[in-house]
Amino acid sequence: MMSSTADRNAILRGVLDRWKAAVDKHEPERVAWTFTEDAIFQGLHPYSVGRQGIAEYYDSQPVGMTAEYRILETRRLADDLVLGYLDVDFSFTDRPTLGLKLGVLVKRLEDGWYISHYQVSRPD
Repeated sequence: MMSSTADRNAILRGVLDRWKAAVDKHEPERVAWTFTEDAIFQGLHPYSVGRQGIAEYYDSQPVGMTAEYRILETRRLADDLVLGYLDVDFSFTDRPTLGLKLGVLVKRLEDGWYISHYQVSRPD
């Protein structure tokens, strides 16, 4: 189960780069497919469980919103689980950038890594 920081970061980037690409293109269904079927999702609105709620959340976000993330910490909790703590900046076309903290738990399934838990919070 031992893994290096570089290994853990690579796992997170593999998932989060797919998430970011879909967010940046305003493709809510594609965003939802970066999550497990039973993912717990906590954006800045009430939480949801599963891909349908995630797709609805991202569909409600404004077109033109983009995300930039920076990995701050990672931990390998098990062979198939990586925890990440990140800074994420959501940029908009008509308002200031929103900087948030993001905690994710990514899980390896048969066909790759997916986000199983997602929680953002305001740093203040």
